[in-house]
Amino acid sequence: MAYVITQRCCNDASCVPECPVDCIRPTPEQREFATTEMLYIDPDTCIDCGACVDACPVDAIFSEDDLLASLARFRDINAAYFQRHPLESNFEPLVAPNRAPKELGTLRVAIIGAGPAACYAAEELLRRADVEVELFDRLPTPYGLVRAGVAPDHPGTKSVAGLFESAFRRDALQYRLNVEVGKHISHDELLAHHHAVLYAVGAATDRKLGVPGEDLPGSHSATEFVAWYNGHPDFADREFDLSGERAVIVGNGNVALDVARVLTVNPDELAKTDIADHALDALRRSNIREVVVLGRRGPLQAAYTSPEFLALAHLKGVDVIIDPAELTLDPSSQAQLDDPEVEPSLRLKYTLAEEYAAAKPTPGNKRIVFRYLVSPTALTGDGKVQALEYQENDLVEENGVLMARGSDRTGVLETGLVLRSIGYKGEPVADIPFDETRGVIPNAKGRVLGADGTPVPGVYVSGWIKRGPRGVIGTNRIDSQETVDQLIEDFVGGKLAAPQGNRAALTALLAERRPDQIGRDGWKAIDQAEKNAGKSAGRPRVKFTSLEDLLKAAKG
Repeated sequence: MAYVITQRCCNDASCVPECPVDCIRPTPEQREFATTEMLYIDPDTCIDCGACVDACPVDAIFSEDDLLASLARFRDINAAYFQRHPLESNFEPLVAPNRAPKELGTLRVAIIGAGPAACYAAEELLRRADVEVELFDRLPTPYGLVRAGVAPDHPGTKSVAGLFESAFRRDALQYRLNVEVGKHISHDELLAHHHAVLYAVGAATDRKLGVPGEDLPGSHSATEFVAWYNGHPDFADREFDLSGERAVIVGNGNVALDVARVLTVNPDELAKTDIADHALDALRRSNIREVVVLGRRGPLQAAYTSPEFLALAHLKGVDVIIDPAELTLDPSSQAQLDDPEVEPSLRLKYTLAEEYAAAKPTPGNKRIVFRYLVSPTALTGDGKVQALEYQENDLVEENGVLMARGSDRTGVLETGLVLRSIGYKGEPVADIPFDETRGVIPNAKGRVLGADGTPVPGVYVSGWIKRGPRGVIGTNRIDSQETVDQLIEDFVGGKLAAPQGNRAALTALLAERRPDQIGRDGWKAIDQAEKNAGKSAGRPRVKFTSLEDLLKAAKG
């Protein structure tokens, strides 16, 4: 019997060092790790010890004998990876990360943001130094996209928050929630109270379609929609027109698949989750029967991962529709698929599309329709979106990369709701260098770089604002380790100026500037109140979705 990694895998690689026979791949040191969809266990080497199960923060690992029907295919998915990448034992000794000697005193670090990148960085610092961490966020709640971005029907992914809660029990970390850096406290003031300031503020804006009619009512970003159904207080009052029978999502990454599921799954299923009450009420009244997902390139280049694509097959009352003609490949894509060395995940992605195309729809079911090689050219309507015009694309190889090039073949989709999901971009941070082209803070392995290319003393960066919007939640763990390596190296090397003010001075300053600051006790009160409200309804929690209610709950 072997253990199997499944769809929930967050890629944070916590399980890798725990395996006594080194049978989990790819490892963070391997080139494949940067692009892998998930991690895999070699069934021929696994000794059934279960160490990886205990280490997994999102409960993604199961004994092969305990796999549910919806996860059974992952037994073969894990095995297929090792058929393509035979396991080679790694005899290199594990290298312990550098630690800050205690004789250097307490390292003080302010972390701006409280999402996964920030929390992984905080956890790493707590393990590797005598440290005081101040975790800032402008919202009254921590955990960023874990709370406000992960789909409500993916509770396993949200469970990574439990890892952070456990690590943050010590007073060495203090929550500074409902505090906006740049408004209630400046960057220079942060540096005056800490050895280092680490920005982990994510990529807050979405990319635009750049087509006529994009600003019509009925056209929104998927970012807004996701934040709305997850109860983000900035978006709780948004309204989305669900009166029509068709919605169109532009872009086909995992976020697009999340949105498609939420729009089509039975609301009674969502009622068991932590979805916001206002969203659940709206979805119960929704008339949407079909969601069309548009991708500008072909099925091999689709941005979704094969585990998330596979999961759609198990939605009750929902058919996945693909026209077999959509799966005709261009010569370059066909050659890639026919290559004996093709990655199993890529072959699986295409195989799944073929299976969906061959399946017979069930009368009365809702539909998620995948269209490939199409790009919107305009949104049209009288005062609101009523249709999306598109052009069909051809794939053309340019410098070894397959690019979508528009053709003269066009079409129209009638719809009253268009959600764009074509990527994210970081925003500038006050008083910090910024690369407008890439939408990131310029850095070298997490050290922020000034205009002259040299490190800015005491300023660091992690997460999407560091590397761009790539990877999943667990990707931030390796990313944050790299940043913390540089920070501790600079502290040990005497490159960080000693803070002028201590924690008590910071607390006094914030008490004056932001009396409604929320600390550990306030967050615990919010968390417990939401969970208590959820118990009676058989839900994990019922979220407070307004600042007023959150602040009231924080005060008990």
